[in-house]
Amino acid sequence: MVLENLPSPNDWGRLLGRPAASQVLAPGVAKIFAKVASDGDAALRTFTKRFDGVVLDRLTVPVAPDAFEALATELQDALRTAACNIRTFHAAQFREAVRVETSPGVTCWREARPIEKVGLYVPGGSAPLVSSLLMLAIPAQVASCPNLVVCTPPDADGKLNATIAGACAFLGIEEVVLVGGAQAIAAMAIGTKSVPQVDLIAGPGNAFVTEAKRQAQQRGIAIDMLAGPSEVLVVGDGSSPAAFAAADLLSQAEHGEDSQVMLVSTDRSWAKAVLEEVQTQLAELPRAQMAAAALNHSRALWCENLDAALAFSNAYAPEHLILASNQAGDWLPHITQAGSVFVGPWSPESAGDYASGPNHTLPTGGTARTSAGVSVDTFVKYTTFQELSPEGLRNLAPTVETLARAEGLDAHKRAVSLRNQTLNA
Repeated sequence: MVLENLPSPNDWGRLLGRPAASQVLAPGVAKIFAKVASDGDAALRTFTKRFDGVVLDRLTVPVAPDAFEALATELQDALRTAACNIRTFHAAQFREAVRVETSPGVTCWREARPIEKVGLYVPGGSAPLVSSLLMLAIPAQVASCPNLVVCTPPDADGKLNATIAGACAFLGIEEVVLVGGAQAIAAMAIGTKSVPQVDLIAGPGNAFVTEAKRQAQQRGIAIDMLAGPSEVLVVGDGSSPAAFAAADLLSQAEHGEDSQVMLVSTDRSWAKAVLEEVQTQLAELPRAQMAAAALNHSRALWCENLDAALAFSNAYAPEHLILASNQAGDWLPHITQAGSVFVGPWSPESAGDYASGPNHTLPTGGTARTSAGVSVDTFVKYTTFQELSPEGLRNLAPTVETLARAEGLDAHKRAVSLRNQTLNA
């Protein structure tokens, strides 16, 4: 990362772009879908052997009831705390139905109904994301979804990762499908002997998983979002420690080579200090090579005033936005587009990744302009209800009849007129 001046808004286009996604994945993922559709469980075993290097005796494995107790006490405590905060935050999102009388005798309301069958994808590979399991399963449970299907890749020994198993036991999830990648998404979208077809698929993943979710959506299966590479934008004014900002940038850079981190500062000397800290801390990271690759297509920008910095942030619409300032609270009215905002120097992005409460499955690639992260609303659909009393129908009849007549829909008009005639008889 090299510090550069923020250009005029007319030249922001090159700065707002994300690392280009591969365009060659679709045919390969389509073949995976076709194979799963034709061969079912046999295809899943074949792909697991090819991509994960293990042979599975069974695709669905039970979660040992004592899997949680088998974890280290420190890890048990961390899972309890994180789960409690996530559940508390998401439970507050559930709103009671409010009945509204839109006109005399016409009562309307809206109620949430849980999605019946939900597939949760928990990434494995180099970093089994137990935090993603919490972020997906807990809001689904708060929404009262009756059927949860959890898919996650097997470990190198062909077994369920111990930490994920422990978290499943803690959450009351009794079995897990040991299948990962695009083939897991295909299985949940199509259904096999071992993997039931679901109505909604939620969860992050690599580019293959994202493409598979896109193809699942084309088959009529709902998805939470098409989440791309992880990203963070840090806006600072020099009042927060440079080391903090550097650590926040690296916490996203270590996710993968295609992650993008952005620094925008109104203080040139502070921005330079942050970049120096990035290099110092980078040298100490086990995943330094991966983080360094991400930094190669990341940017550090200096601008003259806060208005320009926040305007650029809104245009970029980051997945994670960190306001690295002692005055961050004053900036909030100006933030209009971000997946999740971390306010002040003591609010690291990693707190949101694991345990503060809000969901870490967030819109990426600028989609925060129009969409939000996973929440309880992800796992419910809203049904509207309306009840008309005789008085309500009589009052509303002239309006409905006139509009139906204007549209030339006589049967619509008659459905009201017949009732009205009965009331007037």
